[in-house]
Amino acid sequence: MARSGHKVLLIDGDMQMNLSLSFFPEDKVLEMSEGKNNLYYAVTGQKDLTSYIVRTSYENLDMIPSSSRMSSVEAELSRGRNRESVLRRCLSGVKDSGEYDYILIDAPPTLGNWVMNILCASDYVLVPVEASPWGMFGLANMFDFLNEAKEISPSLEILGIVVTKADLRKGYFKQTMETLKEMEGIYLFDSYIRVDSAVEWAQDNSAPVVEYKRSCRSAKEYIKLAEEVTERAGR
Repeated sequence: MARSGHKVLLIDGDMQMNLSLSFFPEDKVLEMSEGKNNLYYAVTGQKDLTSYIVRTSYENLDMIPSSSRMSSVEAELSRGRNRESVLRRCLSGVKDSGEYDYILIDAPPTLGNWVMNILCASDYVLVPVEASPWGMFGLANMFDFLNEAKEISPSLEILGIVVTKADLRKGYFKQTMETLKEMEGIYLFDSYIRVDSAVEWAQDNSAPVVEYKRSCRSAKEYIKLAEEVTERAGR
């Protein structure tokens, strides 16, 4: 998206900080995590996120980094009023500024107050599903949770499902795709992301795969997915 000229803000909402580690070296990520210029301090202090934005080395691409302290954000949120809308309030200044064409939030693989906050602050949700038995497990619970979020934030839309870690040599990939295509009212992206060692090498070099090795298979698949997401979102 950023390479296409769109201004993009990434928000790392996961305590594992994988998104942050994809753009900054480990020592820099740890420095940001242990400091106060990260998402944890913004959310628990209910601050405007504008002052927590960090520039990446890539044009049109900024980030709000995560912190290992995000592990306690569930407990922090449970004590407040209107706990489902904390992130939405923190994000309102950034959204109203109109500086960014897209704000992408990386959510942890849990279903709780924090992920509910992320959903209620979002216009769309993109659901990644791993092409494996474990990937399909719990998908029904996820959609029940999404329906709960829509009751709080009726404007939330499910943009679709994207299949990841696909191995076309295995029969389960075909079974996964067929199962997802049969789900009524849920869009399945034509794009899917296959298993590719280039992704691991990119992670090891703290770089997005489209920058680390643009010619590799997964980079081309992510570029295609970004184009499809842009089209689905109507921008």
